[in-house]
Amino acid sequence: MSQPRVFAQLAFMIFLLPTFVLPIIPSGSIDGLPNVVNFHASQLLNHSYLVQYPLNITINSVKSLNTLNLCNGVIIEEATIDDLQRYLSDGKLTSVQLTTCYIHRVFQVEKYINPVLQLNPDALKIARRADSERIAGLVRSPLHGIPFMVKGNIASKDRLETTAGSLALRGSVVPRDAFVVARLREAGAVLLGKTTLSEWADARSSNYSEGYSATGGQARSSYNLTVNPGGSSSGSAVAVANNLVAFALGTETDGSVINPAERNAIVGIKPTVGLVSRAGVVPESIHQDTVGLFGRTLRDAVHGLDAIYGVDILDNYTAAQVGKTPEERYGNSLSDRSALRGAKFGLPWLSFWALADPEQQAILLELIELIKDAGAIIVNGTEIPNYQTIVSPAGWNWDYGTTRGYPNESEYTYIKVDFYNNLQTYLSGLGNTTIRSLEDVVQFNNEHAIAEGASPNLNAAFASGQDLLLASLASGGVMNSTYWEALTFCQQSTREKGIDAALQYRNHKLDALLVPPDVGQSYQIAAQAGYPVISLPAYIHSLSGMPFGLALMGTAFSEATLVKYASAIEDLQEVSKTVYRRTRPQWLGLFADNIPVTNQCFGC
Repeated sequence: MSQPRVFAQLAFMIFLLPTFVLPIIPSGSIDGLPNVVNFHASQLLNHSYLVQYPLNITINSVKSLNTLNLCNGVIIEEATIDDLQRYLSDGKLTSVQLTTCYIHRVFQVEKYINPVLQLNPDALKIARRADSERIAGLVRSPLHGIPFMVKGNIASKDRLETTAGSLALRGSVVPRDAFVVARLREAGAVLLGKTTLSEWADARSSNYSEGYSATGGQARSSYNLTVNPGGSSSGSAVAVANNLVAFALGTETDGSVINPAERNAIVGIKPTVGLVSRAGVVPESIHQDTVGLFGRTLRDAVHGLDAIYGVDILDNYTAAQVGKTPEERYGNSLSDRSALRGAKFGLPWLSFWALADPEQQAILLELIELIKDAGAIIVNGTEIPNYQTIVSPAGWNWDYGTTRGYPNESEYTYIKVDFYNNLQTYLSGLGNTTIRSLEDVVQFNNEHAIAEGASPNLNAAFASGQDLLLASLASGGVMNSTYWEALTFCQQSTREKGIDAALQYRNHKLDALLVPPDVGQSYQIAAQAGYPVISLPAYIHSLSGMPFGLALMGTAFSEATLVKYASAIEDLQEVSKTVYRRTRPQWLGLFADNIPVTNQCFGC
């Protein structure tokens, strides 16, 4: 039936409805109902125009975009999870009120920075259930009643879609919640929605607009809307940085948590591969994929980590954590600046620091001096032994082995094969879709060539088309000798012959390596190893207005150690009142037309 006919039929049906005479209601209150005039007036916006409609970038408009309205009289702007939990416990807020206020915040900034792919239509119902349980005396965890978001490639068995940003997966039905979503629901948290991302988590194009997908459009950093917001977990990081939620989940294969965290001045935790289940996550590589966390404080991110880690029978990699995790929770490892006394950190100078932008290098070294003054021992020159072979001097490059002429020493050699195979396994479990293989995805893109950028320059966001999908398709998923040689080389050269060796530099037995995460080669080495990284906000670059961070890198399942010392550094940043810490967004380029974003990055 055509739209005009539908409308005509609806109009005729309305015309046939019996006429009801509405009573004239006087202007006073009737039976507890609000004044009719007030009912009308309450729907009009008569103040706070700058909060909703900034006219240009001024000090006042920047302040307004960073400002949240009071939530039932409570300040939730920059509130931590502990703050929010206290408000809920004291009766100053309900979870329904808190969730509603975060929804209002989404509508306030979504049109500018676009971090939200979908809002959960059931969020308020979940919040209401959380409130009922609290009234009955049941508080499940520190996350009870706290809203959160997840990246758009993490499955939820509800009315939200799981598309990884691709139109090909629109309408598909997942068999169950992702393990991490199920754990957060059990902890009493409120799933507010899903976040925008780089389509297929950066596995589809080699030259693309970071943070863009066909289903979600372009996510933007509120620090500078015209440049790379960091990815592929762009929306999750942007949402946390801008107070849409207190914490969010992202995923990482190589940099997709740490990079957007540091580029949005928030904390990022990329766990050891095997600490957190990947079941229910649209995959890229079984060898490197992990689910990570974002928070404005480390404690907030750790609250999330404590809820989601654990053994899962649907992800056999998680069996490796047995005997290597805390008896209770990672939150017990949180510390203050006093923990820095006697701590020993290494600087892999030639491996990573020498590649940093001079401004970043100078500022981060000032922060390290502050750490040293707090009692830490800093050991310089703790290199990745074979850095000259495995670290690209020209920036992040996951096919650097092939660049050197050795595909059997390249990360991308096995990633593209893993993607072909792991994706097919994932797709086999979906309902309500005909997409069952990478071949189907590529064909779908060809049939929707402009929207999905099937060929170079058809879509401005996908300058190289779908070249990485085609490279993976060409591999056929064959795990040949080159595949196994590349996997073995990358893991050995970044693990025992890499990060582990650097941590044992001249028998120093370092607690962690300190690295500049805007040098993408640093988290790339950790990604190949499957080792953990925590990034802390440091400062804002004077040229781009974009944040950068300081990261701690450790060996497998060393999260407790990294949490201990990262929280100590964070406490030092706060107590010392140094300028080298989290800084609020400046909203540069607010009205710029910026698709694609400029993939500017100083150290990578």
